[in-house]
Amino acid sequence: MEELRKMALGFLSLCVLATTFLPAVPVLAAPLKGYEAMQVSATGKLSLAPGETKTVTLGFQNIGTETWNRDSGAFVSMYAYGPKYRVSVFQDASWIAAIQPARLTEATVKPGEVGHVSFKLRAPSTSGAFSETFKLAAEDVAWIQGGEVTVGVSVGGAQASSVAMTAPTSKSATASVPSTGSGSSADATKGLSAFVLLRSAKKITAQANEKVPFTLGIKNTGTVPWVKRELYSRDIQAASASTNALVVSKAVETVAPGSIDLVDFSFRAPSSKGSHVVSFSMVVDGSVVPDLLIDIPVEVTSNAPSLYQPPAKTKKPKETASSTSPSDPSTGIVEGATVAEPTIRAGILTVDDETDNKVDISCETSWKLIDGNGGLLAELKKNESVEAFYKKDRYWYNRGKGLEKTSSYLRFVPDEANAVCIIENFDRTKTRGSDHPYNEFRNVLELRYNSAKDRTWIINELPMELYLRGLGETSNISHREFQKTLLTIARTYAFSMFTKKKKHADEYYDISSYADDQVYRGYGQEKITPNITAGVQATAGVIVTYQGETAITPYFSRSDGRTRAWGDVWYGDIEYLKSVPAPCDKGKTLWGHGVGMSASEALCQANGGKQWGDIIRYFYSGVELTKRWK
Repeated sequence: MEELRKMALGFLSLCVLATTFLPAVPVLAAPLKGYEAMQVSATGKLSLAPGETKTVTLGFQNIGTETWNRDSGAFVSMYAYGPKYRVSVFQDASWIAAIQPARLTEATVKPGEVGHVSFKLRAPSTSGAFSETFKLAAEDVAWIQGGEVTVGVSVGGAQASSVAMTAPTSKSATASVPSTGSGSSADATKGLSAFVLLRSAKKITAQANEKVPFTLGIKNTGTVPWVKRELYSRDIQAASASTNALVVSKAVETVAPGSIDLVDFSFRAPSSKGSHVVSFSMVVDGSVVPDLLIDIPVEVTSNAPSLYQPPAKTKKPKETASSTSPSDPSTGIVEGATVAEPTIRAGILTVDDETDNKVDISCETSWKLIDGNGGLLAELKKNESVEAFYKKDRYWYNRGKGLEKTSSYLRFVPDEANAVCIIENFDRTKTRGSDHPYNEFRNVLELRYNSAKDRTWIINELPMELYLRGLGETSNISHREFQKTLLTIARTYAFSMFTKKKKHADEYYDISSYADDQVYRGYGQEKITPNITAGVQATAGVIVTYQGETAITPYFSRSDGRTRAWGDVWYGDIEYLKSVPAPCDKGKTLWGHGVGMSASEALCQANGGKQWGDIIRYFYSGVELTKRWK
């Protein structure tokens, strides 16, 4: 959290400098084609009787560089989304089309101004709780980043969350939440105004019920100073540890108009798998800030990784030569059944509006463009690029001879094995605020659409050991024994994903490069972390096993003084995943699911002189370190 805070403060200082001389527009990621938005308001009572209609009005601040318009060219309108162009069950006859509720209300909205979209929702004849996702678009130009909103609708009395600005109350909450409804005085909110200038992350990926640390930089854009500031959860289920709707309260210093308040807090991820929005309201000196809506998108992966299948019953470990006679007594590594080094497939990028729905790829050696059936489509020289995308059941590519198409997916294959290829139109410094582009990857890249989730991925196919060199799970300067510990755990997890092929099978890759699996950044990461490469080489081919089988090796950021047993968090029981003390973490806050290895405790043990094999055996009782490939 401290690292995040330093990053946030550094970024915030740049924002303060920028807003000293420029209009008060949030400094966020580079806008896509100049179009970017931030939701600032929502109105409408979203509890409907079957067949009833209600009007929803959503307000968005234009934080891009292009002026929005209503009537010509790249006009701005709202579409049903998630998936794109979906016919909504709340379609009303007043809509522009079944997939398009309405255009922008204002004729134009300049950068820094707030625009609105109003449209009717007609409830279906069936009662129930529904959620509908919509997104702003600049016609034929771009989906507008930040213009996505999920609306909860209750039909016939079913429970659903609302997008209304009023902070909710709950019978289970021990604190009352001030209201901006008809019962409050208009004078109470006079002069109160704010917008979110900084978020520690645009989107969170977490496991169900995982505690998520977060930082907001909120600017006082009103005319009155703030003394007591409070955040209230607008979804009691996702509130922080207690049942109280109050998430955080601050009153240490006064925030003058024009100043920025940096707010650290945490919340629990929702309990069900899927895409969610966790919402908060801000209360200043007893009054809800009327124009501030804080929505945090949260992708919940699952209650537990789907590849984990705990054994029905545990057997006594077999007495084998490998379990009693390690081939390397200094580390306790045993020789296992030898297999060829796996070639793993990592999903590294969804091709969407971040890259204008296409990729532009070149390689640092001569290379070939090959279709999924092995057919040669083009031979390219070093650094020659090909633009490619998927659309309307075809893969399109341009090698400098105009658009060509094929019905099979595309593979970008360097002539020299494990050479580096580059996604030239992907740069994380511009779209994600990263310190490096992280757009270089060894060996094969593949452009492939899947109908299961209606999206197109770039997949990186490469040897396991090279994959591990590109991991971003620890820094280059962390203790060497900790690096070897973490890399062995990560290799074990990746090998499980490779062998079982369950979690991402419908999207044609083995492992995600994001935090729902393991953070992988490719050759760009490898170049700046030579110590990680050394750690990979020092542990090459070694995985964690139990009774001769690949072990389950979950790990997390930090415990609160002890780890959790598998059964404390998930279902079933795994004999080697028991709760163990974590003295270095005592008195700290739990970050993560708590099962397996606490990274902070492991680092502490490494700094204290423990070897990597001993650290692994501490967290995973009775396991062996087994060398499976060279």
